[in-house]
Amino acid sequence: MAGRWIETWEPEGTAFWRETGERVARRNLWFSVLSEHIGFSVWTLWSVMVLFMGPEYGVDAAGKFFLISTATLVGALVRVPYTFAVARFGGRNWTVFSAVSLLVPALAALWVMEPGTSYGTFLAVAALTGIGGGNFASSMTNINAFFPLRKKGWALGLNAGGGNIGVPVVQLVGLLVIGTLGAAHPRVVLGVYIPLIVTAAVCAALYMDNLRPVTNDTGAALLAARDRHTWIMAVLYVGTFGSFIGYSFAFGLVLQTQFGRTPLQAASLTFAGPLLGSLARPLGGRLADRYGGACVTLAAFAATAAATGVVIHASGAASLPVFLAGFTALFVLTGLGNGSTYKMIPGIFHAQALARGLDGEAAAAHGRRLSGAAMGLIGAVGALGGLAVNLAFRQSFQAYGTGTAAFWSFLAFYGVCSALTWAVYLRRPQATTVRTRLGYAEV
Repeated sequence: MAGRWIETWEPEGTAFWRETGERVARRNLWFSVLSEHIGFSVWTLWSVMVLFMGPEYGVDAAGKFFLISTATLVGALVRVPYTFAVARFGGRNWTVFSAVSLLVPALAALWVMEPGTSYGTFLAVAALTGIGGGNFASSMTNINAFFPLRKKGWALGLNAGGGNIGVPVVQLVGLLVIGTLGAAHPRVVLGVYIPLIVTAAVCAALYMDNLRPVTNDTGAALLAARDRHTWIMAVLYVGTFGSFIGYSFAFGLVLQTQFGRTPLQAASLTFAGPLLGSLARPLGGRLADRYGGACVTLAAFAATAAATGVVIHASGAASLPVFLAGFTALFVLTGLGNGSTYKMIPGIFHAQALARGLDGEAAAAHGRRLSGAAMGLIGAVGALGGLAVNLAFRQSFQAYGTGTAAFWSFLAFYGVCSALTWAVYLRRPQATTVRTRLGYAEV
């Protein structure tokens, strides 16, 4: 695919952005959102498929948690190569390829979803759906290059939020199928998504662009890997996105296992939390643009810890209404934190460029160079947080029959994330240095 290549791209230039850049960047953003949206739906497909797997499938709750954990793990691991694929092949070209590749897990699931299929086969097909998780990394890296620093919080939040909505949408499709046809027709869900995958690939081919100035930079990747802020932000992203995607995968199973909900009852409740969390992500980015990502992130972690306390209480009291209220709040708050943490990444590396004496386009280029490389690592580690959430639930249900122990571990981790955010990015007198001399107001 030769693709459509843009030879010069200077989004920080006011005239360039007004006359050319904004229109092109927005067009690429919308079709990137479409492709990433379908990718998230495929990645989280097994959070829906397990609701169709009744006793006749011979898979217990622990086995179902392991299926969704496998998809989470693969999705996390492929994010690193997907990040660098954009520079190697072009953002438009890779979006087309990554969208078409989603046909493989969708067709495989269409083939195996019936009683009598071996657990090993289910596990292999669940692993294939993990490639949908990689679309996030390539999409975010691509859109990061299109927008100026002052617009990144909104653009990255909208891109990621639109992708995240793929989670509740596939759950709504599952609910519609179960509600109308019953739990014996999982293949109908896949029949809906196969033409959507083709549509996303065709739209990317027709309407997206490649940026020639975006090139793979091994030196940038090594610098990002050695920078302590990359790994600090990775930990914070585990607390925000790792929680969001882990809860999205596990919510329906928790309702079935702990509260005895039927597949239809579970499906009718699971979509609301991921939907609200996805919609909250652009808002988190917008708030970070205005108030600083670190402030918004710290507030999100503090509120997430409080909501976790509500869920722990409801879990112990077996109160489904309180549990649903607390869990929904967790989705909204982790969505806000997703947007604010991703806004912090380009701000941190731009501020480092300012500290080294760079300014203007030179500082912005340095920030784009390192933040693009860091996003792949941070996104991969964050997605591994989703694996940790699912494994924690699996162990908690195996040992105690409820998810309460898992929630206690999540509460402790949110406390760590809050302390880390405050100590590194907000603690005075460092805060004065951060906001003035280094320009970390964007953080």
